[in-house]
Amino acid sequence: MRWDRVAADMSAHSSDSASLEFGVLGTAGIADTAVVPAIAASDHAVGAVASRDADRAAAFAARHSIPRSYDSYEALLDDDALDAVYVPLPNGLHAEWTKRAADAGLDVLCEKPLAADAAETRDVVDHCERRGVTLMEAFMYRYHPRTERAVELAATALDDVRTVTATFRFPLYDRPNDVRLDPELAGGSLMDVGCYPVSLARAVLGVPDRAYAHAGDTRDAGVDTELAGVLAYDDGRSARVASGFDTRHVERYRVDATNGWVEVENAFDAPADERLELRYEVDGRNGVETFPAVDQYRLQVEHFADRVAADETPLTDGAAAVENMRVLDALAESAATDAPVDL
Repeated sequence: MRWDRVAADMSAHSSDSASLEFGVLGTAGIADTAVVPAIAASDHAVGAVASRDADRAAAFAARHSIPRSYDSYEALLDDDALDAVYVPLPNGLHAEWTKRAADAGLDVLCEKPLAADAAETRDVVDHCERRGVTLMEAFMYRYHPRTERAVELAATALDDVRTVTATFRFPLYDRPNDVRLDPELAGGSLMDVGCYPVSLARAVLGVPDRAYAHAGDTRDAGVDTELAGVLAYDDGRSARVASGFDTRHVERYRVDATNGWVEVENAFDAPADERLELRYEVDGRNGVETFPAVDQYRLQVEHFADRVAADETPLTDGAAAVENMRVLDALAESAATDAPVDL
């Protein structure tokens, strides 16, 4: 991290962490609609955006009042005013540009999944550690207070959690050229949205001992557009995860234990302008907890900045990214071979 610039800005901001100036590598929809507005709403700022299309970068910069735009990612990484980068590029480009950002001395907030497979993820994590930069995988849902509460209930109020069921599906219609359908860019529903159910299952149950999966490719695209999987644990616990591009939008998870359950709807890409609920039963007592509207993307940005300032490990750090990708790899291999895969 470029501490000289951050130190100069510290007195101008009231947050616990110094103000960071972000560069954004790409103009993806998630950056446009969620993460860049979240940075702008925080005590941090976006100083530059880059695209391989100069007009697209300039339009994005104008839309978000970003002072500088570049027609190449390399040019943005040469911008000495930046402290960190946000990487919302297609999955298959995450590893290269995260490493190149680290080479430029920039801390990195990278969209999930961090890389295309577990081996590449380990390489990225090791590279960032050698460069001494903070690396965080952008699993924004982990920073919502409702998620924190659900994980806490599972750990402290539920006895002997036996199963987790988690689903994230949405309709990807009439978009045949979408990068999420490109196998060369590590596309597919498992990589795009299946990573969320896997992340939730790991948060509650840990890394499974084996994985089973079945997948379909309804677009003949060379990637899964539907996947259903089972994560099995040697002690008999299990998780059921599902992802897809072919059905109506659904995001939910449920944790079942011997003495009760926790259930969440609108679970992962939670709206920033709505109060949200968490439902549970513990020892025969039913409850509903309501959470005020919050922007989980802003909370994610603030967590990242706080960890950078404190030189501490983020919640969704490189080690967690490797663990999640190991499970994704196992599910993909099982779907391809029609056989269970040990982790």
